[in-house]
Amino acid sequence: MSYKVEAVPDSYAALGEGPHWDVDRQSLYYVDLESAGINRYDFKQNKVYRAKIEGEIFASFILPVENKPQEFAVGCGLRTVIVQWDGVSAVAKVTRTLFEVQPDLKENRLNDAKTDPNGRFYGGTMADSGDIFTQWKGELYSWQAGGQPNAIRSKVGISNGLAWDVKAKKFYFIDTNNHEVLAYDYNQSTGAVSNPKVIFDLRKIRPEGPLFPDGMTVDTDGNIYVATFNGGTVFKVNPSTGKILLEIKIQTTQITSVAFGGPNLDILYVTTANKFDQPKPAGTTFQVTGLNAKGYAGVNLKI
Repeated sequence: MSYKVEAVPDSYAALGEGPHWDVDRQSLYYVDLESAGINRYDFKQNKVYRAKIEGEIFASFILPVENKPQEFAVGCGLRTVIVQWDGVSAVAKVTRTLFEVQPDLKENRLNDAKTDPNGRFYGGTMADSGDIFTQWKGELYSWQAGGQPNAIRSKVGISNGLAWDVKAKKFYFIDTNNHEVLAYDYNQSTGAVSNPKVIFDLRKIRPEGPLFPDGMTVDTDGNIYVATFNGGTVFKVNPSTGKILLEIKIQTTQITSVAFGGPNLDILYVTTANKFDQPKPAGTTFQVTGLNAKGYAGVNLKI
């Protein structure tokens, strides 16, 4: 298969994360995590708009809010807040807090989060000081409108990589520090997840040096796409067999996350990071075409 990897113009983020394709606006939203930056790549204009969230340090994820075109749920520290942004201005503002988790663990922060096919929130936390790859102080949560955060999993290292396959009734989750992808049984009507099982172990691929799985998405055939932080690769994997179907090589090593988008949902967008002075093009967002696969658009959060 001949796929093509191209840089999205002017898409740099020092720690790019959380790509989310918005069908209504034909835009890819993503964050610059450690500078409280939120970004929108307008597909038709082929242009990135950037904003800084006033008074915040982190922006871990950005999720458009259902029926509120200028409201977004963003992870700021241990709070999931509502941010007002017109998608163009250079400044965005927090208007209120939706919920907070682990308020006593000040050295933790929220990391990756997504909405499930019904618009519920799923996301988790991680330690943000010391060697983050050897601590298990995080938790994984779900949340839905009118409720409180529900802890799904404790003793999480770095909560990452969330994806759903409604047809297979599966929820996929990555704890980066365990080097594994888990599959849970998923009940779409209730949002409940159960029976976690390891379906892909990255230690088996490169035992000599850890491959850290990061963000993840799924295609319409049920295959998962796993970004590898420090691996320079996105693995396309059959979750039923654990077999690698394709290794998508990116021109930088710190691959953080992936999402399908574009008018036909057949472009794989790949965010990357520039941590510890990587050479260019670290921190660029890439688009991968020619994969002969389609994915699912991001789902708005119901609040």
